[in-house]
Amino acid sequence: MNQSGNQSGNQINVPEAKAALDNMKFEIARELGINFKQGYNGDLSSRENGYVGGYMVKRLIEQAEKQMAGKQ
Repeated sequence: MNQSGNQSGNQINVPEAKAALDNMKFEIARELGINFKQGYNGDLSSRENGYVGGYMVKRLIEQAEKQMAGKQ
């Protein structure tokens, strides 16, 4: 268990955030030409899944940087 009492640190507690991240995941997969689908994607390679996750992190960081720059 982590400090907050959850067993997983990757748990999303805001349903709207989960929907937004899912939308981003499918959008990025489409841009990369990866055939992501609802549900099980175990037929995809680790590399393909890693590309999607990596680009999601990159895009989230870019959005955070834009928000921070706008507040200064």
